[in-house]
Amino acid sequence: MASVTMTGVRKTFGSTVALERLDLEIESGELVCLLGPSGCGKTTALRVLAGFERPDAGQVHVGGSDITLVPTERRGFGMVFQEYSLFPNMTARANIEFGLKVQKVAPAERRSTLERLLTVTALTEHADKFPHQLSGGQKQRVALARALATQPRLLLLDEPLSALDAKVRESLRDEIRRVQREFGVTTVFVTHDQHEALAVADRVGVMSNGLLEQLDPPRILYTAPRTPFVTGFVGSVNRVGATAAGDGRYTVLGRTLPGIVAASSTGGGKAAVRPEQIALDRDPAGQARVLDASFLGPITRVRLRDEREGDVIADLMSADAADLVVDAVVRLRLRDDVESVVIL
Repeated sequence: MASVTMTGVRKTFGSTVALERLDLEIESGELVCLLGPSGCGKTTALRVLAGFERPDAGQVHVGGSDITLVPTERRGFGMVFQEYSLFPNMTARANIEFGLKVQKVAPAERRSTLERLLTVTALTEHADKFPHQLSGGQKQRVALARALATQPRLLLLDEPLSALDAKVRESLRDEIRRVQREFGVTTVFVTHDQHEALAVADRVGVMSNGLLEQLDPPRILYTAPRTPFVTGFVGSVNRVGATAAGDGRYTVLGRTLPGIVAASSTGGGKAAVRPEQIALDRDPAGQARVLDASFLGPITRVRLRDEREGDVIADLMSADAADLVVDAVVRLRLRDDVESVVIL
């Protein structure tokens, strides 16, 4: 296991700034997800860390050593790519064992490592199959096992699940987290899928335009976003009116409660309210009208138009939303269990 520190890292491609003063610290054994839209710089950050790209400025330290100029092949990292990159003429067993043979690991130790990895990744019965005989999820597990076989100082995952269907992606996502915890390897996971990031990471770093906007545990990132970009990017959010009531409290949708002011707040009198934080009261005198309701299993998402707030989304338990038909008139309020709001 090894810690990671990237300090003042800048990377440009012609006139395009891919990374701008990136400062990132990752603790030993931690799994950090870099999350953001296409072009935000997350993949460039991973490539700089891997040694595929040399930064224009800044330094990269792993385990306390400066590796900024160290070639990729001497960094001792394991990598898993979206495309799997398996050797097509080798079985799953041979693919996993390849790095151990390159390192000239003794046969007995190779067998022991191989059997453990086959067991951990549930590949024992598929060990003698070639890549074309494996499903997408099985191929990705082979790639993960191969990356772990050489006991890397760092495991780098570049959009490893984006080519898989939803059910397999969810299953393999949980498996990656389980295996990472078992091996205790420091891991950097790049994704554009916020559900993926929130589900597996110890901390999530949200990136935009080459900058790291916020790095925090998933719960803090979701409940206390520090910038308007993070607020809008992570999860769904309504921007509703907020009136200062003194002592750091604000009146929002009929309730007065503490406000968490975002770091780059514009002071525009708006609060970020999640759809699940809104309650609806059936009230003929209400100021909101139901536009439509989408049944999503246990949750029903209701779109409304409020005379004061404009368009608003509310997520309700489906059992509580059965009678919400189009044009029903309701009153919006914050749920009683909401303890604070983010002020934008």
